[in-house]
Amino acid sequence: MQLSTPAREWAQRLVRFNTVSRESNLPLIECIADHLRSLQVPIRLTYDDERRKANLFATIGVGKPDGVILSGHTDTVPWDGQAWTRDPLDAKFEGDRLYGRGSADMKGFIGLVAAQTERYLAADLPHAIHYAFSFDEELGCFGVPHLIADLRDAGLAPRLCIVGEPTGMVPAIAHKGVYRWRCCIKGKPAHSSLTPKAVNAIEAGARLVSHIAGMGDAWRDAPERYDGFDVPYTTACVGVMQGGVADNIVPEDCTFNYEFRNLPGTQAEAMQARVREEAARLEQPMKVPTGQVVDLLTGEDVTPNRNRLGAVDLVVPTRLLEREEQLVLMTSTGEGTSTVDGIVATFSNTSGENKTILTFAESCRAEIEGDTSLRMDIRLAEGGDARILIDIEATTTMKTVSCRFADGFVGQ
Repeated sequence: MQLSTPAREWAQRLVRFNTVSRESNLPLIECIADHLRSLQVPIRLTYDDERRKANLFATIGVGKPDGVILSGHTDTVPWDGQAWTRDPLDAKFEGDRLYGRGSADMKGFIGLVAAQTERYLAADLPHAIHYAFSFDEELGCFGVPHLIADLRDAGLAPRLCIVGEPTGMVPAIAHKGVYRWRCCIKGKPAHSSLTPKAVNAIEAGARLVSHIAGMGDAWRDAPERYDGFDVPYTTACVGVMQGGVADNIVPEDCTFNYEFRNLPGTQAEAMQARVREEAARLEQPMKVPTGQVVDLLTGEDVTPNRNRLGAVDLVVPTRLLEREEQLVLMTSTGEGTSTVDGIVATFSNTSGENKTILTFAESCRAEIEGDTSLRMDIRLAEGGDARILIDIEATTTMKTVSCRFADGFVGQ
């Protein structure tokens, strides 16, 4: 199809605006708006919350019934890391082909529409023609709801909408659904040398991602098909995954975004329910207590039935003889006090002597050589013994120090 000179010029003009979704589209919108204002075509602009981006809605033939919307989005996907052989914003024609980011999706169509405005005005059509140019379609169609709400408030109800996505000029009469979710996973951090005492959020996330990928594989291999789509079955995709802070720290957090593009007639909510079910199954092992409560005199496991992540739990029999063992701690300084059921626990390391004093009640005292950082809870155990819960806080340096308690209780 031979494009008119104005259509070619408008397409080039729009491609040369950098409207990657992270950028503002206002210069492009104002370029079109100025053209329509010069032709006395009324326009409506709706903005995002920061007023960095805008939708444009214009009507040719105000007061005429119904009408047809010609719709396109103004944002493009980025080209970071892609091997372009030319400037993506150069917008050069080679024959009838226009090369540039967004030339097909969808600035070529929007430019063609803008170039035809004077012809539409001169045609005196029996129905209105509306332009609807939106922002943030590539991020999830976040811009167009503002436009739709504005049309509803204004009482505008066009009859039809033609979306100028590239289809090779073959009308597409159906579209898959697109449902997106974000999964956030909370683990228990620790130095990587203490992995068994931690809960790795990324590993849990990877297992759930694998489950989602398996759902997509099953849809691919199923016999059900919907002819007419380039991919005639429902698909799943994990698009973004983030987590972790360092190689030697078991990650506490992991997030990932995923989507289903479901065929007409299928229920994305049921698909999401399968993901939630698997997430609940994976969550149970993450809640198993990683600390063990042990009577140090008898060796008996007296771990209470509760969920506690990453703590070192000890029952302190006051009748123990004096002993000495090794305790792994993280370096830091500070002080603190905890009082529970009348039992006081304090720790301090502020004297500059590189020694931490831990005191449990009045008779249990420990001196720990080296910089330490601990957090303690105290509970009364059966028989009057004190249960001490110690959380070791991760920092950049780890050292092994000797820990001896005056009453003979030793923790590890």
